[in-house]
This record gives sequence, C-alpha cells and structure tokens, in this order.
Amino acid sequence: MSELSVAAGAARGVMDFAVSKGASRQALLERSGIDPRALEDQDNRIAFSKYVALTRAGKELSGDPALALHFGEAVELSEMSILALLGPASGTMIDAFTQFNRYARLAVEVDLGTPERFQLKPGDGGLWLTDTRINPNDFPELTESTFARTVCSIRLIASGSDPGGRTQVLKAVHVTHSDPGYRDEYDRIFRAPVVFDSDKNALLLDPAIMSHKVPSQGRYVFGLLSERADALLKSLENAKSTRGRVESHLLPLLHTGDVGIEAIANKMGVTRWTLFRRLKAEGVSFEKLLDELRHKMALHYLSGKKVSVNETAYLVGFSEPAAFSRAFKRWTGKSPRKRPM
Repeated sequence: MSELSVAAGAARGVMDFAVSKGASRQALLERSGIDPRALEDQDNRIAFSKYVALTRAGKELSGDPALALHFGEAVELSEMSILALLGPASGTMIDAFTQFNRYARLAVEVDLGTPERFQLKPGDGGLWLTDTRINPNDFPELTESTFARTVCSIRLIASGSDPGGRTQVLKAVHVTHSDPGYRDEYDRIFRAPVVFDSDKNALLLDPAIMSHKVPSQGRYVFGLLSERADALLKSLENAKSTRGRVESHLLPLLHTGDVGIEAIANKMGVTRWTLFRRLKAEGVSFEKLLDELRHKMALHYLSGKKVSVNETAYLVGFSEPAAFSRAFKRWTGKSPRKRPM
C-alpha cells in the first residue's frame, strides 16, 4: 500500500510557521528528512510520516508545545492548498463543506473508516462536525491544527454575515486525546467547553452557520478551481495505483529506451514477478502500459507542432523513425506526418 501523503504547501506552511517561532529551518529539514526542493511547488506530495516528524520537530525546536494549535489559528488553508479556494466559490457554508469533503485529500491524506473524512449530524442542540480518521491519537497535532483552523475560518465567515456577532459559532469541542498541558490555549482559541478523552473528535456547531453565505468568487472561478482540483485528485489517485507509479518511472526514461520491466521493477524496489502480478491485478500488462504511454506522449508532442516526427520518435523511445511511423499508424490509423489538431 502506498504511504499517505500531504500537500507540500501544508508542510511548507508548518515549516515557515515553526521558523517564525524561532526554529532553525535547516534543523527542521534534517529532522523531518524533507528535501527542500520538494517544497517549491505546493502541489507536490510529502510523505505523511515526514509531516508528522516536521510538526514534532517544530514543537521542540520552537519551544512551543502548542505549535499545531497556534498554526491552525494563525495560518489560513488558502496559503497552503487549492482546497481552501473552493469554499469562497461555493455559495453557502454547506456547499463549501461538501467541496471540502470531496477534495480533503489534496491537503492531507489520512486513514478513514468511512467514505468521507468529515460527517455532519444533528445532536445536542447543534450540529456535530466529526472527524472520522482512524487512530487520531497517533497524531493529535493534526486534530489541533484542523479544529483551530476550522473554527477560526467559520468565525471569519460568520462575522461577515453577522456583524453584530449574535451567532455563537461553536458550542463545544470534543477530542479523543488527553489534556496536553496547555488547556488555557484551547479555551482562548475555541471559547467553548472543551472535553478531552472523549469518544470522538468533533465540533458542536450552531446549525444556523451552515446557511450562511460564503463571499462568492462566482461560478466561473469555481469552474476553473474545481477543474484544477479534479486534475490534482486524479494525479493523486494515479500515484496510488501500480500503473500510475510505473508511468511516473517510465516518463523520464522513455527517450533512453531502457524501459524494460526489470529496470522499472528495480526502481520501484520490487521483483519483476511482483510488478507483473500487481499490474495484472489492475487489468494491464507492462507491454500494453508502455505502448499506451508512448501513444499518449507521441500525440502530446506532435499536437504542440513544435517537435518534428523524428524528434518525437526519439522522445518516446524509438531508435528508428520508420518503427515509430509503423507504431503510430497502428495507434491512429494515420501517418505521423499528419499531425493531430
């Protein structure tokens, strides 16, 4: 099974915040094992285990045991992930919640016991927003940052539609972990009763919050953002499949011609037989996958009309243009000289 991951933007956010609190950036990188180049694009993925190590190193090196709680309070999700940008383009709070649930994995992947990470259910005179991730006490800092950010964001939205501040956003907070020793910070941030050692990680919200209007960016903006988010989600899902991982290893090697199953299996750290079996379980052979990837990349290069047929043949791994032309005719029924529009 592929390791869980987080958006590089989220990891960079924690790192920058810890540095602002006095931690050494170099020490954080060394303690977490994160390559700084991986943080340059916020849509890159960082191993979840490294994110955990980063957060805990940040707490220690900054001298702030409540770092995760303060991080959630101070740093908006919009600075780290496209996920936050979908909310303002949704309409109402309930619409924003639906979009957040749909794309939550783009920010942080977690083990779940239900199809959706967050559930909304009425009860106790309010609306329970419950985080359903498995084994939350293995990393309670994620509960802290998630809940602090959620409450602060909802308050900000509510203040726009309720200038008088009549709506009590939060009625109670339940967390499954024990009191970490800074209860006063929980009280300051949440301004509601906090129950530690609970049977759930949940926020009890005022139901009226869900009908609040979210400052809208318009349907056009929403369409653009959701299209980008869907592409990122598909990329993330592909990375979880054996096929997706094989393709990611093949792409930089296509032009070399060294694209046999043995070479790719070695790069993936598995035997040739294991790779063969995993691909078969996904309904594809290595040869078919390679052929389809070459087809897709050939169309990509030729459609740009900036790469010649001979150059394309080389880029997708054919040593002879004639062999590429035969393959192209098999794929499309046409000569590569007739470039796709």
